[in-house]
Amino acid sequence: MDVEKWLLTGDPAIRWQVMRDLQDAPEAVWQAERTRVATEGWGARLLAHRDDTGRWTPRLYGRKWISTTYSLLLLRQLGLPPDDPRARESCALFLEEGLWHDGGMNLAATQQRSETCITGFALGLLSYFEIDDPRRELLAGYLLREQMPDGGWNCLRHLGATHSSFHTTANVLDGLRDYGRAEQAEARGREFLLAHRLYRSHRTGAVVDPAMVRLTFPPRWRHDVLRALDHFRAAGAHRDERLTDAVEAVRSRRGSDGRWALQRPYPGAVWFEMERTGEPSRWNTLRALRVLKWFDKS
Repeated sequence: MDVEKWLLTGDPAIRWQVMRDLQDAPEAVWQAERTRVATEGWGARLLAHRDDTGRWTPRLYGRKWISTTYSLLLLRQLGLPPDDPRARESCALFLEEGLWHDGGMNLAATQQRSETCITGFALGLLSYFEIDDPRRELLAGYLLREQMPDGGWNCLRHLGATHSSFHTTANVLDGLRDYGRAEQAEARGREFLLAHRLYRSHRTGAVVDPAMVRLTFPPRWRHDVLRALDHFRAAGAHRDERLTDAVEAVRSRRGSDGRWALQRPYPGAVWFEMERTGEPSRWNTLRALRVLKWFDKS
């Protein structure tokens, strides 16, 4: 089948990324399609659940997967234009109520040192939606201080963890990528993932967790090989040979019709279902094709 044609029959969130990443369309073309995310399809449906206070749920972070944090993360993945005033108003809540107390003290850095993932989320959202506030620099500074000797991050470091977490590292790397001013820290974080070939023990070579090769979307707070490969691509990272194992794991899941299915998602509440488990997935197919295009190019 014509897979790109099938992708282009999907949601605006899919179409604009197909145009940009698979078809190399002129920026004016894919940007015009991108604006439709705010008014049509999944993006518009998700924004409709936002209340007058700028929240999706009373707590910014809490109920998975419908809290304000996860709703904003999904809007970022859909590609909602960064200047959307509703999303920007909601992101500002992280500064006013989510991570800050007592005149600007960073709660993540002073009282809840297990919240490295949430700090990564907040930095990425504030950066993506272009919230220009000096407190954003404090969030970045906290994450840079929390980077571990092996190059990654672990939200349980305060409890004595000595080895970085794949999941925490993935969330922080996405936040730093949108922040765009910590290239050295990003490179060290990606080297941590490369040392593990994205999903294997660096000591034994065994798969750390079978869920890391399960292709689902959205990834939520979890690391998996397709999410990681898409990060390397988006960051313009070097196509290291240590990525080959993960690339082949993704390639092997391609169906005979050229598409990738949606595998079992992570349990939790959702505002609506974008795709059905076990059926061909535009999200997985788009992400896999652009990863392969990037990795296979000469």
